[in-house]
Amino acid sequence: MTVGAHVLVVDDDEDILRLLSIRLRARGYRVTAVGSAEEALARIAVEAPRVVVSDVCLPGRDGLSLFEEIRATRPSLPVILLTAHGTIPDAVAATSSGVFGYLTKPFDSQTLLAKIDQALSLSAPAGATDTLLEASGGEDWLEGIVFCSSRMAELMAEARMVAASDASILIRGDSGTGKEVLARAIHRASPRARGPFVAINCGAIPEQLLESELFGHVKGAFTGAASSRVGLIQAANRGTLFLDEIGDMPLSLQVKLLRVLQERVVRPVGATQAEPVDVRLLSATHRDLDAAMAQGMFREDLYYRLDVVSLTLPPLDERREDIPMLAAHFVQLVAAKYGKPITGFAPEALEALASASWPGNVRQLYNVVEQSCALTSTPLIPHSLVLRALRVPAMEALNYAEAKQRFERNYLVQMLKLTDGNVADAARIADRNRTEFYRLLQKHDLTPAMFRSDGPSASASIDEKRP
Repeated sequence: MTVGAHVLVVDDDEDILRLLSIRLRARGYRVTAVGSAEEALARIAVEAPRVVVSDVCLPGRDGLSLFEEIRATRPSLPVILLTAHGTIPDAVAATSSGVFGYLTKPFDSQTLLAKIDQALSLSAPAGATDTLLEASGGEDWLEGIVFCSSRMAELMAEARMVAASDASILIRGDSGTGKEVLARAIHRASPRARGPFVAINCGAIPEQLLESELFGHVKGAFTGAASSRVGLIQAANRGTLFLDEIGDMPLSLQVKLLRVLQERVVRPVGATQAEPVDVRLLSATHRDLDAAMAQGMFREDLYYRLDVVSLTLPPLDERREDIPMLAAHFVQLVAAKYGKPITGFAPEALEALASASWPGNVRQLYNVVEQSCALTSTPLIPHSLVLRALRVPAMEALNYAEAKQRFERNYLVQMLKLTDGNVADAARIADRNRTEFYRLLQKHDLTPAMFRSDGPSASASIDEKRP
């Protein structure tokens, strides 16, 4: 339960409205109660709640119409609908269009409270991102960075502050946390925003080619150098150079990079003269550079040139409150890419994302969302597709009774295959008497003839299922 969370309740029955308000306030929620969809939309415009609980039958605009309006303007705001005239088709239609929950009156108050708790655990605090954008002047430098966690908000505030300077920044973080995305945001927020942003992964290019890529070369500098080439350092002149996985840079090139940072000049391979360069350096690594320095694999003098300011991106497991917002953002991107009318995730699917382990961090989350979007045939991505994308065994999605039934059927099939359909032998291996074994076969609609090597007999009948 999220104490103090703002819940908006909409119902034209004053008695029900009063009762719901009392129960929700007793639970610790801050409640706003209104009697119409129009008033609800007005309240949302003033202060967005965390959850909306609305009756379907309202004067004027009904609850489904209210939901459509909310979904169009605030797609991440969960809506729970209540109705005294609920039918299964209505429930299916509502949930498939993105309604978070659908309860039929009279409903159990504990069920409603549990649904609200679930919605709060998967929704973002209202205005978290807007507050940060307002503090930063409403600029678009945060494009592509989605969050509501206080930890990310603090990191972005630091990034915005250091972006205004020309200091070198070392971005730390595990693979997939979004180090290049942060580097691009810093560039957009800097005075060099109109200049080029050039990125290179130091661990993805062989040492022999990396030097030429970074520093450039003159014609004839080495075999195959048929013409001169401008290096990426020079290409980033008056802009920002981002060196990803700087910890993988060979020692020989670390010396040359140190000179660029100290003297602000670059000498292409094979050249006799150095050329001035004006570049701001951002670098990133997932390695422990302190350990690399201790092992003699990374120069200490270069480290202190790179690490003037250090920013650390947390792993996704440490910012779980951001997962629903990130997932919703990625769904919008991927749905547009594939041209699919996907509106989001089913509640169980979103809960699976929020509770999953993310060793691949944000990059892995994007891949899971993309796979789920590619395979879904419904507006809401179902739980089963998320489990598949997460590579969770299908059995984990079954309840106990379903899992037991599946195990029994598969076990019986294996025993009959092993004994070529001989029930007596299968029962003996299973340590069960024939009568009990036949009952299990009947339960799962299996006949011994199905497993005999000569094929099922044309005269096989229901009698074969009986002891």
